[in-house]
Amino acid sequence: MHTVYAHRGSSLAFAENTRAAFLQAVAEGADGIECDVHLTRDLEVVCLHDDTVDRTSTGTGDVAELTLRQLRALDVSSWKGARIPERFGARSQQLVTLAELVGLMLESGRDLGLAIELKHPSPFGRDLERRVLEELRGLGWDPATSRLGTLTVSLMSFDPGSIDHLSREVPVHALCQLVTGVDEDLLDEFGPVGGALATYIVRRALEGGVSQLEAGRAGLAGPGIAWVRQNAETARRWLAAGIRLRVWTVDEDDDIDFLADLGVSEFTSNRPAHVKERLARR
Repeated sequence: MHTVYAHRGSSLAFAENTRAAFLQAVAEGADGIECDVHLTRDLEVVCLHDDTVDRTSTGTGDVAELTLRQLRALDVSSWKGARIPERFGARSQQLVTLAELVGLMLESGRDLGLAIELKHPSPFGRDLERRVLEELRGLGWDPATSRLGTLTVSLMSFDPGSIDHLSREVPVHALCQLVTGVDEDLLDEFGPVGGALATYIVRRALEGGVSQLEAGRAGLAGPGIAWVRQNAETARRWLAAGIRLRVWTVDEDDDIDFLADLGVSEFTSNRPAHVKERLARR
């Protein structure tokens, strides 16, 4: 049984982490949605990947220095160049909070996975974890099962300290330690943000992420596809030990086939419908 998560929504079709991308993922039959979260200046949890709005909006500046109202005034979708169908909302509705994403997913009436990546380093420190858990609890999340209505929630970070902090309330099976190395995955994931953040993430991931998984502090490993190809034996050992692998970002057929042959059951992709079709044909 394979599970396919839409990476920042169906982000090949529409701008990442937008209402349109998330709704397209549901329409395509994705098994789950992956999103990234930051805190605004007024401590609202918003779905954005970068710590600035420069790359994915008409504005500039740090997310942490802008209020939710200021963010909603930005166009966060036109940069992609895709026309948004009316059923996916107006351009002014494309910025989505975590609570709004949960609402969209619950409205589908389907059993879905929600994978939330907490982006670090955050100027708010562990207030990011605190606010995310507050939001989830307020929406009806059950910490014991990590269920929220029809949703199965998992929380992810490259920062081992975040996983440690979350483990006080989140069961091990719902914690995903993200893993990467200094490779193309890193450049794709962090290049636009800047060297300092990339260096921080890599150092923490390489020094602490693997040891977290080896020690059983997270039930899910979240490596990039390039890392898995370079560390296939470690991946096999983790799978044999009962650690689930949710690999990102899997868009190409040879990567889909390689991971399926390896025994990986969870895929994160910008094109979830294609991955599901490829896996179904195998």
